[in-house]
Amino acid sequence: MSKAKKVIIGIGILGVILIIVFYGKISLFLDGRKSTLNETNQEFFFDAKSGTKGLADQLEKEKLIDNKESLLAVAEYKKLSEKTLASGKYIIHPGTSYRNLLNGFTLNSNGNGNAEVEVAVTFNNCKNIYELSGKVAGCLMLDSAKLVSYIENCATLEKYGFTLQQIPALFLPNTYNMYYDTDEEQFVDRMAKEFKNFWTPERMAKIKEIGLQSPSQVVTLASIVYSEQSKNPDEWPIIAGLYLNRVNQGIKLQSDPTFKFCWGDQLDGVQRLLAVHREIDCPYNTYRINGLPPGPIYIPSTKVVDAVLNRAKVDYIFMCAKPDYSGRHNFAVSGADHTKNATIFQNWLAKELKNQ
Repeated sequence: MSKAKKVIIGIGILGVILIIVFYGKISLFLDGRKSTLNETNQEFFFDAKSGTKGLADQLEKEKLIDNKESLLAVAEYKKLSEKTLASGKYIIHPGTSYRNLLNGFTLNSNGNGNAEVEVAVTFNNCKNIYELSGKVAGCLMLDSAKLVSYIENCATLEKYGFTLQQIPALFLPNTYNMYYDTDEEQFVDRMAKEFKNFWTPERMAKIKEIGLQSPSQVVTLASIVYSEQSKNPDEWPIIAGLYLNRVNQGIKLQSDPTFKFCWGDQLDGVQRLLAVHREIDCPYNTYRINGLPPGPIYIPSTKVVDAVLNRAKVDYIFMCAKPDYSGRHNFAVSGADHTKNATIFQNWLAKELKNQ
């Protein structure tokens, strides 16, 4: 055999040896270069408790990959597991390599995935903590019942300085950006920071100016104002001024929404409220108690809160719905004028009900 042939054979044998030795690495390199199938950006919500296998299964189910084995091989090489993956929302871009895809799901020092993005958390028009928790749970990876339980826990109330009745005042309706895997404690802590930021020294000074003592009292009055008037915001400062007149003069608020709150959902849709409804024994019934109820009867927006802080300086003591469908009110200073307005409204309402 010639020297040249020996060299060629030697090179061939060496090549085979190298292929055998480095086959795994070459295969892994090729696996990592495989890419996702999506042609547009795709949202992806992931729970790290499912581990790498669960991730691969979910990616395949959502038609983002077509080779689970390759993805799992790369994940194994990277030593990824339930503990090193991050739950959350991700945006998977078209043609993302398996290597970069897994890097994005990897937990970083901040406790998030490298490619994790925030979600919009919105809660508006909530009557109570239960409705709020339901809306929040629809945006985040948490359970509404657990959120309610955490909010109402004695340790939580003590930590943030609220009673069980006052705690709805902590939550300011808005849209907030948070990570999808935000838990109950993190959510409430974020709301506490938003509460603190909202209650600036200027707003705190106005509390005393209007004759109240705390932010929770302001929110409580705002909840009544909104419950009385949800259609016409221009009346908010007037109604706030009216009720503050009653508070500061020691007159019972006598607000219908407060005793309706005591009945839960039983009076929903009832147009004519009766004396028997007002007689309910309840700490929120301002026909029976003096001053403000112990906490909000609704979770009002910050616009209503500011309307209370900037109440209109009026002399009104009474209000009555106008005899139309505008949702507006006639305001009065004297009992005689209020009685006249109430009679006109009751006669109109009776006629409307009769014609239905």
